[in-house]
Amino acid sequence: MAPSWTFAVGRDDLGRTTIAEQPVPALADGEALLRVDRVGITANNVTYAVLGEAMRYWEFFPAASRGLGDGWALPPLWGFAEVAASTVAGVEPGQRVYGYLPPAGHLVVRPERVDASGFRDASAHRAELPSPYNAYRLTTGDAAYRAGQEDLLILFRPLFFTSFMLADQVADNDFYGARTVVLSSASSKTAYAAAFELHGRGHRLAGLTSRGNVDFTRSLGCYDTVLPYDRIADLDVEPTAYLDLSGAPALRAALRERLGDRLVRDIAVGLTTGIPNAHAAGEVFFAPVQMRKRSRDWGRDGLDQRFAASWERFAAVVAGWVDVHAGAGPEDLRRAWLEVLGGRTPPRVGHVVQL
Repeated sequence: MAPSWTFAVGRDDLGRTTIAEQPVPALADGEALLRVDRVGITANNVTYAVLGEAMRYWEFFPAASRGLGDGWALPPLWGFAEVAASTVAGVEPGQRVYGYLPPAGHLVVRPERVDASGFRDASAHRAELPSPYNAYRLTTGDAAYRAGQEDLLILFRPLFFTSFMLADQVADNDFYGARTVVLSSASSKTAYAAAFELHGRGHRLAGLTSRGNVDFTRSLGCYDTVLPYDRIADLDVEPTAYLDLSGAPALRAALRERLGDRLVRDIAVGLTTGIPNAHAAGEVFFAPVQMRKRSRDWGRDGLDQRFAASWERFAAVVAGWVDVHAGAGPEDLRRAWLEVLGGRTPPRVGHVVQL
């Protein structure tokens, strides 16, 4: 079997990268080997890296287990992999799964709770990490899967799950008593997917974005108002909930100055600018928390069915909002990472890499 490889970034400098070659790992009893096949690079992956220490994202795929030193880390990606070898009944070579993957050629997992929908990785180092990231869904048992939509699933599914749960939490709390919901980084995939979910529910949606992205963001039809960041003074002063996907301190300060006590909720969602400012928000949104609540409310099957129905509605329109830029191999993965990290990816572009 050809050697495997790993792409890693500097813990203290995300623009410092390496591609290291390793042998394909051998399996112990109870393990399966996944060949990483097709992944995406979005601002979401940069957020994982920015929060790698604080939110333990570096721990999912430890660099040390791949022979890399302490200064390196593996930013988690989402995408598809194929089972290359297995010692576990029900996990068979050739099966295709969707899930949380390393930027590497292969991943060893320890499948448990194997059923028609997939399995969970019960590897010891992942036992105390957030459980939603440990699930691998078989394409044959996934209500949201369509073979012709793999690139959309790669680019949007993890973001859309966050957006779906974010919108659900807002609605579940009766919009926190707000009349308007303001989303920053409104041109980002996570923001406009959340706006798509919230649109038409009787509350105004206002998107804040950079001047260069105003026309694109308005064209989506998800927002009632789209303003550039330097026009915050044009926002109506009324009860407002702020969903912060930018993490920009100056933006939060300007919004608070404009709205005063009319800012009834300030929720940090993501850090698309790479500025850790969540501590300044009123609260931090973490999708698995709302997911656990809805799993209790609806049951896991009920949650899956609601998600699949929302995804189907979203996928029907989002194909017209994104241009997929497809690459191949580790070097294209590195190029895509550096482009997204540097903020050079237009909002219409999505990077997918075939490995």
